[in-house]
Amino acid sequence: MSEKMDRRKKYTRKVLKDSLMTLLKEKPISTITVKELCKLADVNRSTFYAHYTDHFDLLDQVEDEIIEEMNRYLSGYNFEQEKEALQMTIKLLEYFSTKHDECRTLLNENGNSSFEKKVKTVAHRFLMKNWMEINNLDKELSNYLSAFIVSGSIQMMKMWLFNGMDKPPKEMAEIINNLINNGLLSVR
Repeated sequence: MSEKMDRRKKYTRKVLKDSLMTLLKEKPISTITVKELCKLADVNRSTFYAHYTDHFDLLDQVEDEIIEEMNRYLSGYNFEQEKEALQMTIKLLEYFSTKHDECRTLLNENGNSSFEKKVKTVAHRFLMKNWMEINNLDKELSNYLSAFIVSGSIQMMKMWLFNGMDKPPKEMAEIINNLINNGLLSVR
């Protein structure tokens, strides 16, 4: 009986998540209602509220699930040198490509900025931590550089997603890493 209930819970959460993602492709989270979410998912409102406090809670849980998965995926690698930083960037882009639809939806103008902030935190953790230690930068300067590099890298990744991933992850990662390590003059 409990196994049947667990499957039912998983199914309910999946259809609610899928319905939210469908609606986010069309309009901002602030204009989505629980009522229309439930109608699209064919779920009663009481069932929705048994799982989530509101549609923002659902969105937050969807984002956190992707971020947790991204952290697990990237944690399997040790990125301490410049060459390994390229590998990490490739892995991050490969992860984005496996979750293309979800990431693109959550990063579009209809999502809220919380997902992008969460991705920036992950990127900072994996892209910047070792790079700053290797280059032995003082803390204040490294904070400014980190904000600049991570924000620019995320914007490039977003553009790549919205351009239909028009370059392979490795080529895109090389462009990003060349910009980080060699500046604008490295791109010709």
